[in-house]
Amino acid sequence: MQRHIILVPYKEEWAQEYKKEAGRISHVLHPVLSAIHHIGSTAIPGILAKPTIDILAEVTDLEQVDSLASGIERLGYQSYGEYGISGRRYFCKTDAMGNHLVHLHVFREETENVIRHLAFRDYLKVHDDDADFYSRLKEELAVAFPYDGESYSKGKDAAVHKIEERALQWWYGE
Repeated sequence: MQRHIILVPYKEEWAQEYKKEAGRISHVLHPVLSAIHHIGSTAIPGILAKPTIDILAEVTDLEQVDSLASGIERLGYQSYGEYGISGRRYFCKTDAMGNHLVHLHVFREETENVIRHLAFRDYLKVHDDDADFYSRLKEELAVAFPYDGESYSKGKDAAVHKIEERALQWWYGE
């Protein structure tokens, strides 16, 4: 059965939840960790989000993360390897009901995927028109596909790509 897609307004508590979880993750990844970031919609005030904290960890050695995975798993995460994105290690923390609480994305430091996520987040924080558009689109898709995560995600693809292009141009000052 597909999970129900529920979007909620931004909550100040998400920043605290991120900090708490980032501290726990940092303790495990410290031998290779170079930076850790709150990403995704829960990191962007003013937009609707699924109540799942997305964390991006930048590391110096991605292969060493594999040897540290058991430590992440002891924090309540399940490891999914690359999970469809080359050069990533993905972990998911759920509650007893299977609700996603935290998604942890681990990439080698300063790679394209890191820049892409940070640029997207920072761009939407200061470009209200695009942030509002993105939030409304997500709401429409959640109503249209309440139990179809694949269609919800596919519905966002073109908009995400367009915003991402603008974000990267903005990030690099082009």
